[in-house]
Amino acid sequence: MAMTKDQLISDIAEATDTPKNTIRAVLEQLSEIVSDALENGDEITLPGIGKLKVSERPARTGRNPQTGKAIEIAAKKVVKYVPAKALSDAIN
Repeated sequence: MAMTKDQLISDIAEATDTPKNTIRAVLEQLSEIVSDALENGDEITLPGIGKLKVSERPARTGRNPQTGKAIEIAAKKVVKYVPAKALSDAIN
């Protein structure tokens, strides 16, 4: 089962003896900082967790699964996550 935002906030607040409102504000600010950095083409490294970076996905031809007809899929930017070695080692 996936951890919810409220569960994450509760766990961090309990571990750091910090009010939940403060933790919620920090997480929201982190989200804004990460979004802004990725919009500007920067990479974000979260120590012990991994790296977030923007990657270009080129235009390509795909298939409509209902009709089998060829369709053009436009190029776009996607966020890629590369896990930290410490995290990979911890789960393996």
